[in-house]
Amino acid sequence: MWEPGKRERLRGLPAVDAVLRCRVGEALAVRYGRAATAAAVREVLDLVRREIWAGEEPEASEGAVAAAAERLLSGRGLRRVVNATGVVLHTNLGRSVLSERAIGATVEAANGYSNLEYDLASGSRGSRYDHAVPLLKELTGAEDALVVNNCAGATLLALSALVAGASGTAEVIVSRGQLIEIGGGFRIPEVLELSGARLREVGTTNRTRLSDYDAAISEGTVAILWVHPSNFDIGGFTESVTVSELATFELPVIADVGSGALLPFGDEPRARNVVRDGADLVLFSGDKLLGGPQAGIAAGSSHLISAMRRHPLTRALRADKLCLAALEATLAAYLEGTALEEVPTLQMLHAPLSEVEAKVRRLAGELARAAPGLEVEAAPSVARSGGGTLPTLEVPSFAVRLSEAGTDVESLAERLRGADPPVVGRVHEGRLWLDARTLLPGDEEAIVRAVREARG
Repeated sequence: MWEPGKRERLRGLPAVDAVLRCRVGEALAVRYGRAATAAAVREVLDLVRREIWAGEEPEASEGAVAAAAERLLSGRGLRRVVNATGVVLHTNLGRSVLSERAIGATVEAANGYSNLEYDLASGSRGSRYDHAVPLLKELTGAEDALVVNNCAGATLLALSALVAGASGTAEVIVSRGQLIEIGGGFRIPEVLELSGARLREVGTTNRTRLSDYDAAISEGTVAILWVHPSNFDIGGFTESVTVSELATFELPVIADVGSGALLPFGDEPRARNVVRDGADLVLFSGDKLLGGPQAGIAAGSSHLISAMRRHPLTRALRADKLCLAALEATLAAYLEGTALEEVPTLQMLHAPLSEVEAKVRRLAGELARAAPGLEVEAAPSVARSGGGTLPTLEVPSFAVRLSEAGTDVESLAERLRGADPPVVGRVHEGRLWLDARTLLPGDEEAIVRAVREARG
């Protein structure tokens, strides 16, 4: 209903130019640019109008609108973040941190031209799909390999290529216990549907036997899909079938191992071992336990990799030159035996507890000196792999626990997220925990600066 009071409040809203001329508005225009700041101010004013129409009475002075615009702008754009959550492969924070070698290779590829699709020996057109292949063949023992933009894409492409080569209805057999959902609601049954394959479920959620697969095989079966449940664990009365057992059937076995572990870690399947066990295609990520850029890697028999290369979907899923440069550099560290020393993901997961504790105690002392009155305590913590890997693994760690008398801990966490760079920890048991296992060089100084500024 149109009410006189609402009309007056709407008329009293400040103009965009007026907000840009106030002290906060001018500072924002300098920091983010006038156009971006004006767009944020308009967005805030639109929200204020809706609140007024709803009968609310929001603060709408020039300063208040500018402050709201600042909150909008500070949360936008890709920015470096201090990960103090203790989750190494934090999907929301970008998963793997690239090694210095991978960063250097990426900068070199971005800073000039490259032989992305050029054969230097013949002087003719080459293929981007040949890059990183020799390294992947050596590391996995596979006949051939292909790199696309992510593991979900590799799975979709592999199934699509098999279906394209089939006559009639193509069926893919998969255990019910492996019909997983990964981040963002991405589900294996939906991938199968998109590929054009018909899903043939076997077994039960907790128990699937070799005989279940045998009974499901028909003339229309084009492959058996084996999926590693990397983001959950089922215990108790369970039974499953291994890749080596599935390889006894005269059918292609596609193994989606997910994490991309090339070195031993927990019970995570290693790509080389799965190839050795008889999988015709092994699919895995580049930005999880491998520790490289986001990529989907397929390693396996040459005729299946060739079919994937020829499929029209390959062009839509192809990796760009920056991804390929970073991946090659990361894989080179594995071949040279220096991955544990070079790759940040592996460094964090394998760092000795004594080293993490020493970092925490040093940080706790610096915070106590920088912010008198802040309750600071070094305490044992538990870090995790994250990123849909090793769901039950708990990595012993240490963290700084912060609290402030008379202040809501969520408010303290919010203020640290508003720092430059933002500091992201976890709120637990009424304290803000800053886990040191996921801190990178320079992060300690950033945390001290953020805490000092957050307390005014």
